[in-house]
Amino acid sequence: MNNKRNRNIAIFATAFAMVVVVLGAFTRLTDAGLGCPDWPGCYGFMHIPTAQEHIEVANQAFPEQPYQFEKAWPEMVHRYFAGTLGLIVLVLAFISWRNQEKLAVKHSSFLLVLIIFQAALGMWTVTMKLHPLIVMLHLMGGITTFSLLASLAARYHYQFLSPISQVSVQRIRKLVWIALAVIVVQVALGGWTSANYAAMVCHDLPICQGNWLSDSDFISGFQLWGREADTYEFGILDQNARIAIHATHRIGAIVASATLLYLSFVLIKQSGSQLLKKMGLGLVMLLLVQVALGVINIVYKLPLANAVAHNAGGALLVVTMTVLLTLVLMPSSHQQEVSQND
Repeated sequence: MNNKRNRNIAIFATAFAMVVVVLGAFTRLTDAGLGCPDWPGCYGFMHIPTAQEHIEVANQAFPEQPYQFEKAWPEMVHRYFAGTLGLIVLVLAFISWRNQEKLAVKHSSFLLVLIIFQAALGMWTVTMKLHPLIVMLHLMGGITTFSLLASLAARYHYQFLSPISQVSVQRIRKLVWIALAVIVVQVALGGWTSANYAAMVCHDLPICQGNWLSDSDFISGFQLWGREADTYEFGILDQNARIAIHATHRIGAIVASATLLYLSFVLIKQSGSQLLKKMGLGLVMLLLVQVALGVINIVYKLPLANAVAHNAGGALLVVTMTVLLTLVLMPSSHQQEVSQND
């Protein structure tokens, strides 16, 4: 019963983390990342200012950044949900400490540390005025939290024993590691593209403008630190640096697609596991949707709903790969049965 309860809490936390990731993407894509110039409140309030007297106080406190409700509410709603997720992760950690399940204790304790660091990144995103590296790390921290919660839910669901046979695990373990690394790098590139406002510098397909190599400044585009600016909102890089970032993300998409398609083919061919076949088919479907969303972003000049969905799709690919790796790394239930019979 306890294991079922723990699993249900972990599943709820995973779904809630997905909402937080989507809200974060919406906040970023509506240019509301500095909708509240302070942290953790908003213009000195712990609620979204709506009363006229509160708005006047807000404008007096931050005359350099006048209050805008349409930017303040996405930022504060995202903070409310992120804070609630932190409390849910704390509950999961408390449950694991009380039950003293070794793997769950390590997993949930790491998640708790991660969520605290994620909160710090959220603060630095505001105080450092949307520095691209901090924005990208905040995005990746959110996706990592989402992925590890899904991984914990999978551990609870399968009672810390993988349903995949050791024979199948041996065939795919290295490939799963490689594919996860490739998709994480690709999602990070997407975050870097978004954080530097480089999503719309290339309007041609499949790569970029015809002369993208000569027009690209890769050194400047991938300088992670060292640039000083009063604010990084709307980006500070020149066109050539942004072209380099965008083109790299496009090339990364081709590499990631090929890698995931190959992994999916291998999973579907695993005759001994229906679960692997289903995960392989699921990866193919997610990948096709994600590529289509990316193309639509370019063709229709980054429509908001589509751009948010593209962010969510990237997160779901990482989550799927993380759950697959979790199943690959857990001891096999088949191996356990053999040991008991011996």
